[in-house]
Amino acid sequence: MLSKEEVGQLLSRESVQKALYTALRNGGNFAEVFVEKKLSNSISLEEGRIERVKTGFDLGAGIRVVNGEGVSYVFTDDLAEEALLEAARLAGSAARNATHRTAVLDLRPHRNPSPHRISIRPETVAKAGKVELVMRADRAARAVDPQIKQVMVGYADSVQKVIIANSEGLWAEDERVHTRMAVTAVAARGEVIQTGYEAPGKHMGLELFDHFPPEEIGRTAGRRAVTMLNARPAPSGKMAVVISNGFGGAMFHEASGHGLEADFIQKGSSVFAGRIGEQVASPLVTAIDDGTLVNEWGSFVVDDEGAPAQRTVLIENGVLKSYMYDRKAAVKDKRPSTGNGRRESYQDLPLPRMTNTFIAPGESTPEEIIAATPDGLFAKVLSGGEVNPATGDFVFVVSEGYLIKDGKITEPVRGATLIGNGPESLQKIDMVGNDLVFSAGMCGKGGQSIPVSVGQPTLRMAELTVGGTQRE
Repeated sequence: MLSKEEVGQLLSRESVQKALYTALRNGGNFAEVFVEKKLSNSISLEEGRIERVKTGFDLGAGIRVVNGEGVSYVFTDDLAEEALLEAARLAGSAARNATHRTAVLDLRPHRNPSPHRISIRPETVAKAGKVELVMRADRAARAVDPQIKQVMVGYADSVQKVIIANSEGLWAEDERVHTRMAVTAVAARGEVIQTGYEAPGKHMGLELFDHFPPEEIGRTAGRRAVTMLNARPAPSGKMAVVISNGFGGAMFHEASGHGLEADFIQKGSSVFAGRIGEQVASPLVTAIDDGTLVNEWGSFVVDDEGAPAQRTVLIENGVLKSYMYDRKAAVKDKRPSTGNGRRESYQDLPLPRMTNTFIAPGESTPEEIIAATPDGLFAKVLSGGEVNPATGDFVFVVSEGYLIKDGKITEPVRGATLIGNGPESLQKIDMVGNDLVFSAGMCGKGGQSIPVSVGQPTLRMAELTVGGTQRE
C-alpha cells in the first residue's frame, strides 16, 4: 500500500474531496478521481548490442462525471490543487442542465492489504544488472544452434501506484509491480525463416528470474525457432486438436472472453448476449476470471475504479453463469461490479476488461489426452489470431505444432492455423487436463493496452478445422 508520505506527494485527501464537490457542483449522479504515478524501465537488444535503455515517468489524474447515460472525462498531468479543480470544473460542465445535485460523501480510506509480495523491487536494481540479464538471454538463445541468425531481447519493468476516490465516499489505493522479459529468436536455412518467441511476466519484481532464468527464456525461444525450421508443412482438414497448457488459453481469451465483457453484451454485439443459464460449452469446461491470483501478471488489489479484485466464474460445467462488469455496465444491469473496470492510464476511461482468465483444470493427465488421440494436431504454442466477437469466428496461428499419430506426438509441422467458432469449439472439448499454467500477455481494446494472463490446462477438441500449407 502507499505510505502516508507517498499519498501526500500525489494528492491530499482534502484536495480530492474538493475536486469531487467541484465536479458535481452543477449536478450529476457520480464523480470519480483516478490518480496515477508510474515509473517504468525498458531495455532492448538486437544483433548482440543494447539498442535502447529507456526510463519513463507518468504522473496525472483523470476526473469522470456521470450524469444519467452521459459520461464526461478530463485528465491533467498537473496535480496542483488549482489544476485539479479546473479539470473537475471542465468534467462537471456537461452536467450543467442536470435537475438535481448529488451529495458527496466524506472519503473513507479502504484498507486492502496486498497479497503480492515483492522480493526484489525493480527500482532497487541498477540498470547494469538488468542489462546483464538481457545479455544472458541473448547468449543462451544464440548458443542453441548455428542456424540462429538473429536474436532480439526486450526487458521491461514498472511500478504503478494509484489512488481512486469517488463521490460515494470511496478512497482506495493500490500498487502494481510488473516485470517481464521477451526473447525472439530467428532461425534461417536457405530461404526458409522461422521465429521462436518466449515472454514470461508476473506481478513481481526481479525475483521473476528465479522462476524463469534468462538462459531458460533464451533457450526456449531458440529451440522453438530451430524446431519449426526443421518442420514440414502442416496438413489441412478437420481433425482432433490437442492444445497445450499456458498460452493456449489465448484462444479462449480472444474467441470467448471478450464476448463475456459486459459492454459487448449490452451492445448486443456478443454471441453470449442473453444466454445466462444456458449450456454454452462442454460440461467439462469451467472458465474463470480471477484478479486475486497471487503474483499473476493480470492481478491487482483493487481495479481501476476501486472495486476489490474478485474471482468470477464465467462458465461452470458448461453453463454460462456471469459476465464481467465495470461500474458503468453494472449500474445499467443493476448488478455489482465484478472488479473488471480497468484502464491503461489516467488518460483513459475504464472499460470492462479481463484480468487472469482461464479454463479450470480437469482430471486427465496430458499423457492420457495424447494417448487417447489416434490422429490429430498437437498445438503446443499459439501466437497471433483474428476474432469477430459478434460471431465468435476465429483464426489462430500455431507457432509450434506437431502431428499426433497412433496416440504419440511425432514430427513437427509449420504453417498451421486453427479455424473455428468460439462457442462451437467450447462444445467440442472432450478432454481437459490437470496441468493448468498461466502465461502473460498484453490485451488491446478501445485503444488501450493492459496486462492480462491467459491460462488453461492441456485440452482436446474432438474436431477443429486446421488450415495448413502442405501441398497435395
